[in-house]
Amino acid sequence: MALSKDQVLTMNDGKKIPVLGFGTYCYDPVQKKTCEEATKVALEVGFRHIDGAYVYETEEQVGRAVRAKIADGTVKREDVFYTGKLWNTFHRPELVRKCLEESLKKLQFDYMDLFIIHSPYSLKPGADLFPTDENGKFIYDKVDLCLTWEAMEACKDAGLVKSIGVSNFNLKQMEMILNKPGLKYKPVINQNQNKMLAFCKSNNILLEAYSVLGTQRDKNWVDPSRPILLEDPVLNAIAKKYKQSPALVALRHQLQRGLVVLVKTFTKKRIEENMQVFNFHLSDEDMKTIDSLHQNMNYVKKDPFAGHPLYLPPDDN
Repeated sequence: MALSKDQVLTMNDGKKIPVLGFGTYCYDPVQKKTCEEATKVALEVGFRHIDGAYVYETEEQVGRAVRAKIADGTVKREDVFYTGKLWNTFHRPELVRKCLEESLKKLQFDYMDLFIIHSPYSLKPGADLFPTDENGKFIYDKVDLCLTWEAMEACKDAGLVKSIGVSNFNLKQMEMILNKPGLKYKPVINQNQNKMLAFCKSNNILLEAYSVLGTQRDKNWVDPSRPILLEDPVLNAIAKKYKQSPALVALRHQLQRGLVVLVKTFTKKRIEENMQVFNFHLSDEDMKTIDSLHQNMNYVKKDPFAGHPLYLPPDDN
């Protein structure tokens, strides 16, 4: 499978998405301050897909970085594919556009290329992104996601976003949207860690992978006892064979599977290195060897929304 840094995939609405995206999530408040400069570097080395979200609280920095690179001639706005996300506290239909417009204001963009539902589990609306009770448990909201999806469709019709999709949806949740009476637009993508490639392909929906390197060790979400993927001996042996880093081999593997892949680092050297993923090709044999490393394991230590009244357990990985 030949791939280039300009490689794109066509979504089911005819729009194109670059296969490699630059992630802007950061749980460290200190590191968030470097997001603007890191995004500039990413654009300079060739990234044209930027993945953001309302809840990341980095949209102002990302917007400044993109505008700076437009101003100096590195890119035009139409060259940059920007993904934003509807946060859980905005699932009520009357709040969907509000979330989108707040993000656009922070970014100082006229539109988003892709707007996706960040998670299927609604939280109590309000200023608090993670509303909790006196026991520290999430305060949930109960919203029909089909109505949320209709509000997403309205945002697309209003020209505020070009494409719409979902994130962290399992098979049943995907089917609920796809089988919704009066469905106007299918999700173009499901941004997910789980193995839903066959289902997505059969429904002409792209699968977008995040946390593909297993290196994000945020104690709030990640089980620190999980093995470190990049230390796997088999992966390292293959990396040595190709004279590449284990990280690049892991990224290349997912790209050759036909996924859109997100990578996140704010370190200039690693941002530059990640673009080298297009400089080599894994053999069919090595692809199968890496496939065999699958352990049906998720790095998230426990589904934080397991107590939600509409909770559905993740599909088997």
